This record gives sequence, C-alpha cells and structure tokens, in this order.
Amino acid sequence: MTTTVLIPTCLIPRNVSWPLLQPLSILSKPQNAAFLSYSHHHNHHKNKLIPCSISEFDLSPPPIDHDFLDTVKSSGAEVSGDGIIETFHNDDEALNAVHNGVAVVDLSHFGRIRVSGEDRVPFLHNQSTANFECLQAGQGCDTVFVTPTARTIDIAHAWVMKNAITLVVSPETCGPIIEMLNKYIFFADKVEIQDISKQTSLFVLVGPKSNQVMENLNLGDLVGKPYGTHQHFNVDKQPVTIGVGNILSEDGFSLLMSPAAAPSVWEAILTEGAIPMGFNAWNKLRVIRGRPAPGMELTKEFNVLEAYLWNSISLNKGCYKGQETISRLITYQGIKQRLWGLHLSAAAEPGSIITVDGKKVGKLTSYTSGMKQSEHYGLGYIKKQAASEGDTVIVGDNISGTLVQFPFLSQQRPPSSTTTS
Repeated sequence: MTTTVLIPTCLIPRNVSWPLLQPLSILSKPQNAAFLSYSHHHNHHKNKLIPCSISEFDLSPPPIDHDFLDTVKSSGAEVSGDGIIETFHNDDEALNAVHNGVAVVDLSHFGRIRVSGEDRVPFLHNQSTANFECLQAGQGCDTVFVTPTARTIDIAHAWVMKNAITLVVSPETCGPIIEMLNKYIFFADKVEIQDISKQTSLFVLVGPKSNQVMENLNLGDLVGKPYGTHQHFNVDKQPVTIGVGNILSEDGFSLLMSPAAAPSVWEAILTEGAIPMGFNAWNKLRVIRGRPAPGMELTKEFNVLEAYLWNSISLNKGCYKGQETISRLITYQGIKQRLWGLHLSAAAEPGSIITVDGKKVGKLTSYTSGMKQSEHYGLGYIKKQAASEGDTVIVGDNISGTLVQFPFLSQQRPPSSTTTS
C-alpha cells in the first residue's frame, strides 16, 4: 500500500523507517512554500533537503528540548558537562577525513549573536574591522572585534540576512562581545543585540568531499559560491541557514538551525558518508590549519595585524574602533611581529620562548600533536626581522621549529605595499 503526503520543505534521511517520520506535520500546501511529495512504502528512498523561500529567520525557541546530545551519547560519544561533544573515539579517522573525505563537527557551544534593527549595518560597520556597508543580504564575511588600540578580541563570521546580521564567535567571547556592543548603542540607535546560542545549533563540514555531500542533499547551488554566501531552508517548519565556509577555512560549509532540526540534519549528513569529529580533534585541526583563537593568539598582547588577519580588515572604509591604530601601523610600517605556523621536532608547551642564535624573538602560543607520533605543530609570534618562512628557530630549551604558512595564514592577503614577512 502506498500513502502519499505533502511534507513542508523537509529533510528525510536515507533509509529511515516510517515511524521516525511521524513528527513531521502533514499540512495543506500554503502559498510561497516549497513542498516535497513523499511516497511511503517498504522500499528505501533517497530523499533530500529541499530549498524553500522563507520570509525571515525565525529564532523563537524550539517547542521542546531536543535530544541530539542524547543521540550522540548513545552512539558512544563523550560529552562534557557543558554539552561539548569532546570525542567520538575516532580522532585520527576524523582528521584523515579532513584530507581525504569529509568530517562533520557540532560547534553548537560556539556563540551566536543576532544584531537587528534599522541601524545594524552602520553599527557593526563602526564596531568591527570589516566593511559591512558593501554587503548585501545573502552575503557574509569575517570581521574582527578589537579594542580601541586594535588589540584582538575575536574573529566573528558574519551572515548578512534580510532583517538581521548573525555573528558566530568563540564560546568564551560571546558574553564579553555582547556586553561591549551594548555599551556602544546610543539612545537614538535602532539596534538590538540578542544571544541566540541556546536557540540554535551549529554544524560545520570540513574536507574535500564537502561539495559532494551538498550535491547529494540537493544543495548544489551553494557549491562554488563566494565565502560567506548563505541561503535559508526549512526542516519541518524549522529554519536552517547554510553558508559557504567553516570557520577554519573558506572551503566547506556551516549549517545554523533550530535544535529541533539538529538530529535529522546530523543523521542525513552521516548517511552521506561524513565522519563525525569531536571538539578535541577540532582543536588539533585549528592549530594545524593555523587559525588563531582567543586566549591563545588573540589576546590584548597582540594587535590584529600581528595576528595576520588581513582578510577580515577593510583598509578603505571610514572610521571604526581601532582604525587609527591600524592605519598608523600600516603607514609607518609599525608591525613588529607576526603569527607563524611551526613544524616542531617534539611536543612543546604554549608560552615557551622562541629564540634564534640564543636571542628571544617570540613566543609559542598553541601546540598540538598530529595523527603520527612524529608530527608536532605549533603557532607562535615571531619578530619580523628575526626569521622568515623556511627558517629554523628554537622553542624552549632544545626543540627545533621550522616556520611555515599554515592554510589559514596562507589565505590571508596583505596589501602588496606592506612588508609582512
């Protein structure tokens, strides 16, 4: 017997049994909505995410608590008391997938900030380093929040939506950034800041086969689009926004959704062959890719240009917080040090002094081991004139390190007139 129903633009994982589909609402087709005609019988079906035009990203809380973390716990994952999926006990497999396949990571503990109101664009334009006034709805960028003296607070990934701008920030900086932004809202400003971290879930795809996963889920329109490009979809009337880029790089994809939609989206991605990655492996990957992090590379000790975040900085927009310092550093070539990746000969402690010919030239800020016991990676700040790419330095007492351009750092494009090596 075959039963045909109309399901509002939804995701139905492959090989899923009918009872799991019962929570999906069976409704009449409203205007301006995309629908999938789903015929159910005992054979398996290949079903996909279907695009839908929605008026705006509704961020009201889900009606019930979702059970996504319970689901991954039952599959053997270790989850911290803070709700962070630390490991699936497959860290090496997941890191290998980053190079040869695709990995999916739950980053729902990261911060999400929604900036709305008529003045949201000029407000963020003035409060961070990117040029928001040149962006249209559906586009995105990285921007950096800095102190008035251009010391780094955090990198934020921004999605410019129709009626709001959504920022993804590090877990530890979400609260301080919201507090800081609220302080700069003046009486006449039409700006509202909301912490939507608890009302949303965030997954990212990493690896060369990310594009294939998108194609298989009927999301191929996003493949090949510029970094930050994003579109809205519906999963059982719950909003899902999918964008190009994955925090660590301009490749891969990010998926922002209602917690109620998270289990189905996660299962569908796994069904397409993605390997689940825990946050322990993600932290390794962060160092190997060369992305600076708050408390490590992004501190009040270093400014935004030393952190080598050129892609996030507009050099030709008007006044913004930290702009005078940044302009002065560039004009007078005042950048004294910069962030480098290091291939290390052994494990090293963050905070270790870096020397050349016995003279202190910098400091190690992050370390991680690789998949092999012989692989050791680090990030650190080095004085400009002390060493350049390919040179050897000494970390700590006797650990040698070779300066390299890790992927995130090599993607940064400083102005040609500025000496940055």
